[in-house]
Amino acid sequence: MKCTFTAKSFAQVATLELEPNEKVMIEPSTALMWDQHITLEGKMNSNGKHGLKGVMSSLGRHFTSGESFFMTYAKADSQGGAISVAPASIGCIRQLICDDTHQYRLNTGTFLASDGDVHYNMKRQELSKAILGNTGGLFVMETEGTGQLLISGFGDILELELNDDSLVIDNEHVLAWDRSLDYEVEIASGALGFKTSEGLVNHFKGTGKIYIQTRNMEHFAETLPKHLSSDD
Repeated sequence: MKCTFTAKSFAQVATLELEPNEKVMIEPSTALMWDQHITLEGKMNSNGKHGLKGVMSSLGRHFTSGESFFMTYAKADSQGGAISVAPASIGCIRQLICDDTHQYRLNTGTFLASDGDVHYNMKRQELSKAILGNTGGLFVMETEGTGQLLISGFGDILELELNDDSLVIDNEHVLAWDRSLDYEVEIASGALGFKTSEGLVNHFKGTGKIYIQTRNMEHFAETLPKHLSSDD
């Protein structure tokens, strides 16, 4: 898969050029346009399981993490083809590489597309992280396999790198992070962060990369009503 992106903007689009007979997995409802050599197919988000086990796996991923019950697969014919994808959030797209030394944990809603044998599993979190965090409740997404991974975020996407260090980041801004990093979900300050209005934060430690979105969808939505005119 060869990826090209529209100029960095507030609403990026990624075009995926596929080799003959190549298949990629994309988040449902993100396909923008594709040529005559591409065929789309919906499959259960079951991580390779079939039959009743596949149904139960898809249901489990959907109800524990809010992930889609179905995933969309785009496959090129013998001539190759191209498909463009656009995430639901208004923002940017970032390309990550998964291999033997680089795998990631993903926040809910971060995944956009992947090629090769890259997929994600739902891993149970420690109870304290599950209760406090917004990373899939009792579960968090973890990538496996080798290939390319596309993530999306609201606003710009910044790449941060820790070198045997620690960093605290607002939980609502975290998209993805190296599995090599240790992390804790904490209360920023006071009773649920009311003293600072920051709420929950992720405290990362170790060596690795973190990808964050520069805008918070929930906070953005809260600002809209006061800017909308009333018919009264």
